[in-house]
Amino acid sequence: MAQVQLTGIRKSYGAQAVLHGIDLDIADGEFVVFVGPSGCGKSTLLRAICGLEDIAGGDILIDGTRVNDVPPAQRGLAMVFQSYALYPHMTVYENMAFALKLAGKRKAQIDEAVRKAAHTLQIEALLERRPKELSGGQRQRVAIGRAIVRQPAVFLFDEPLSNLDASLRVQMRIELARLHRTLATTMIYVTHDQVEAMTLADRIVVLRAGRIEQVGAPLELYHRPDNLFVAGFLGAPPMNFLRGEIRQWNAGQAVVALAGGAQLMVSVAAHMAPGAHVTLGMRPEHIVTDAVDGIPATVFAVERLGEGTYLYATVIGSTEQVIVRADPDATWDVGQYLLLGAPLARIHVFGENGRRCPP
Repeated sequence: MAQVQLTGIRKSYGAQAVLHGIDLDIADGEFVVFVGPSGCGKSTLLRAICGLEDIAGGDILIDGTRVNDVPPAQRGLAMVFQSYALYPHMTVYENMAFALKLAGKRKAQIDEAVRKAAHTLQIEALLERRPKELSGGQRQRVAIGRAIVRQPAVFLFDEPLSNLDASLRVQMRIELARLHRTLATTMIYVTHDQVEAMTLADRIVVLRAGRIEQVGAPLELYHRPDNLFVAGFLGAPPMNFLRGEIRQWNAGQAVVALAGGAQLMVSVAAHMAPGAHVTLGMRPEHIVTDAVDGIPATVFAVERLGEGTYLYATVIGSTEQVIVRADPDATWDVGQYLLLGAPLARIHVFGENGRRCPP
């Protein structure tokens, strides 16, 4: 296990800067997930930690040792890529043993390490097969096993599940969580899939355009996003945003006028002057459809998914749209009239700068 410290990490491709002074401490044994849209720098940051990308500035420390100039093979890390990169002519056993053979380990040591990793990953019956005889999930387990046998201080995962179908991704998420509990090793994981981030991470690092937007536990980011970007990125469907204007503020509560004419009471600790522009955020699962003095809307689409129903509605008097997770057993129709609202504690207020205003 190892602690990873990043201080002022910068990276450029020619004149194009892609990482802008990243500062991050990852604790020993922690499972940290980097998320963000395509091009945000999450994979570049992972490859910089591994040593596959040179950095333009800053320091990378592993267990307190600066490794900026240390070759990738000597950093004590193991990386699992999006592509399995298995040798097709080798068996599973030979693929997992290959790095140990190159390192000059004794045959007995190699055999013990491979079989122990195979037991951990539940692929003991596959050791004599070749990659072409394996499913996608089995190949990914072999790729992870190849990393495990090296006994790295830190595991690095670069979107390892993106090539799998939906059911296999669920299964492999469970396997990765179990693996982390079993090995208790520091893991850094890159994904664009917020479900993977929410279910696997001890902490999530949200990146945008080469900068960290917020770091925190999954539910902390979900319930207390720092800004509009984080609020909109985490959650499926995403948080609803409605533009408004402060009409009055008194003792921690404000009246907000929305497009279309509806008014809502919200909690805002800091004084806000009348006329200030704000954005209200409400998650689909927190919205009720029969609020007193709510936001009038009409349904224009209904999605019935069995365990839940999603209503897509347009706020009357405006072009703004809202997604509502509704009772799956109720009857919902296109054109139905709704009065939308949410508990006071579930309405997020974001100022003109896009940052969340504490309630």
